[in-house]
Amino acid sequence: MMNKAYFGATLFVFFAAAWASTTAKGQTAADTPQADVAIAKAATYRPGHDFSPLTDQLCAEPKPQEAKPPQPAPAVQSAAAFAARKVPPRSSWFAEPAKVFDNLYYVGTQIQSMWAVKTSQGIILHDTSFDYSVQTAVDEGFPKVGLDPTQIKYIIVAHAHTDHYLGARYLQQKYHAHVIMSEADWNVLAKDDTPAEFKPEKDMVATDGMKLTLGDTTLTLYITPGHTPGTITTLFPLSDKGQRHLGVLWGGTAVPQTRGYSDDGTESIRLYNASAKRMKEISAKAGADVLLSSHTNYDKTLDMINAIRFRNPGDTHPFVSKDAVQRWFTIAYACTAAQMLWKTHTSSSAEVK
Repeated sequence: MMNKAYFGATLFVFFAAAWASTTAKGQTAADTPQADVAIAKAATYRPGHDFSPLTDQLCAEPKPQEAKPPQPAPAVQSAAAFAARKVPPRSSWFAEPAKVFDNLYYVGTQIQSMWAVKTSQGIILHDTSFDYSVQTAVDEGFPKVGLDPTQIKYIIVAHAHTDHYLGARYLQQKYHAHVIMSEADWNVLAKDDTPAEFKPEKDMVATDGMKLTLGDTTLTLYITPGHTPGTITTLFPLSDKGQRHLGVLWGGTAVPQTRGYSDDGTESIRLYNASAKRMKEISAKAGADVLLSSHTNYDKTLDMINAIRFRNPGDTHPFVSKDAVQRWFTIAYACTAAQMLWKTHTSSSAEVK
């Protein structure tokens, strides 16, 4: 009869050998970019919540790049040259403002989202688009939906890219609104080549988990690096016909990114992946049921706003879906997991050569 101790030792050796064999191959069958992409694609589409542009961007397999000679640093733009740049025609960016929830208004462009949160003591504006569109969006757009631009008290800039912060200076100077960015992204903004005359003056610094309260409303800000080193993702308390909801706005979408980073984009992907995993958990625990985007194309924001016009009594609000929130972060996490594996494979292949 086999001794129990001998049997146990043999079993251990068997499983240890199997584990070593799997590890030697580099990854398990499930630990592949294709498997992660499949997870993302399975979460991509449901009627009314189509995230295919998000998956297409994040899950695109990187193409081999030819080695390029070192490029000279870009020349710093003069204020005159920047001001004289070609401004796109109004028809290419203008969007009508709209009331989306009892306390949330869309006031952005066809591409760059701007969200106005109305509180009992003023307005919190999320992002500002470009300098050439902000005056139209705020001075003309706010009154169309019953908002008073002079009531803007805070501006949250989700990340330090010009299509999100260039409108902030105008609002800061005209309405004396406080501008909020993370310390990391204030630093990115300070170093970019946009003339200082077009940048907002450094003001408030967002910290991770920061509570921003204005009147009867409190927003929660999280630092979620990836798209930039200090991207802000925000939780919004919302109301629809008196029923409470919780929105989450993922502050920056595309990767890989090199602006603000010192490598080829690998670090931005790694940080993005960790941030997506974290916000998926935070959103689930908080009960977030409304996904908001910083760009209209990724979640087809304008289509959902249009759907509100044709909502029948008793219909679910087009933006409300806990499943959509979780699927968004599943895509963000799974696609960047695939990107990391592709990066690892590319690096390993380069070392072998």
